[in-house]
Amino acid sequence: MNFELTQDQKDVQNAAREFARSEFTAEKGRYYDQNEEFPFDLWKKACELGFIGVHYPEEYGGAGMSVLENVLIVEEFCRADSTIGSAIILSDFSSEVVLKFGSEEQKEDVLPKVAGGKAITAGCYTEPEAGSDLIAIKTKAEKDGDEWVINGSKTFITNGTIADYYIVLAVTDPEAKPRYRGFTTFLVRKDAEGLQTNKIDGKFGIRASPTAEVVFKNVRVSEDDIIGELNRGFYQVLQFFNESRIEIAAQALGIAQGAFDRTVDYVKQRKQFNQPIGAFQALQHRIADLATMIDATRLLVYRAAWKASQDEADATITSMAKYLAGKIAVKVCDEAIQMHGGYGYVAENDVERIYRDAKITEIYEGTKEVQLNTISRGILGKL
Repeated sequence: MNFELTQDQKDVQNAAREFARSEFTAEKGRYYDQNEEFPFDLWKKACELGFIGVHYPEEYGGAGMSVLENVLIVEEFCRADSTIGSAIILSDFSSEVVLKFGSEEQKEDVLPKVAGGKAITAGCYTEPEAGSDLIAIKTKAEKDGDEWVINGSKTFITNGTIADYYIVLAVTDPEAKPRYRGFTTFLVRKDAEGLQTNKIDGKFGIRASPTAEVVFKNVRVSEDDIIGELNRGFYQVLQFFNESRIEIAAQALGIAQGAFDRTVDYVKQRKQFNQPIGAFQALQHRIADLATMIDATRLLVYRAAWKASQDEADATITSMAKYLAGKIAVKVCDEAIQMHGGYGYVAENDVERIYRDAKITEIYEGTKEVQLNTISRGILGKL
């Protein structure tokens, strides 16, 4: 058993760290957070340097690397700045559905643009009455001649207002038993007539990553816009989540490490009672505890990524990684604010912003409760 990254993986990690630390300044992070703007300039730079879509094959604009290399990039980006990093790493969200199941024409159309900084993708799954219960979706696609007509509403859609392509899960066979056997995914372009987006403002965190309601009113798509096979969309999305949740775990891990880094620096410099507060044993023990939890989380996240890189993605391990990483990110950020004291409660020291960005990792891509359900089902089976 080898716990060392390969030299190539270390090179990827170091390159991502160097780029993020030099470009993702605290001032920029605060700006994008306060103005709720997507960092288009930094996203384009990241794409030009090959950080987005690194796990795509070379023929589609990627580097032919694996989920693990992508996870290393995600971790470093979010470690440098939770706000900017979270926005950029999700710019290709759901593109993997096209990569895994799309036609050659769809792959050639979408993937090189995403990797090259010319397009952003969004996955349209969640609905007002179908969040964790994906089987309850109501958006329908009905056949009309040679076309399909999509009607419905999706909500909390990452990149909803800025996406060029939407991967949409819809009901195509309402009579299917079980119901999920009648779902299909479609590729919808931003200029489709009848597609409307409404930005959701005032989010607690990840404000640089736009979230929206996406409405489909008689949106017409062709047979060529079906991703993979008809009525196989539910299975495609589940397989996608088995890998994408690892990316969110890496996001949480990076956020936790970033908050920890800033806290270590602070307790070394901040003085009370004529000595650095890091000299007090109570804080030393808390620092040691957090460092241990972060490192244990990293091992689990890397294990989940490694298995996915071997085409052996394990839903139980993936959910363990996402559940633990999200939980640890929130805990580390909470402790970071506490150890900063009153200074941690204001924007100037960034840990309050990092805390706000951390919380979403326990919610999207399946809440922590959903992850526990998946883990327990993997252990106990269906009872």
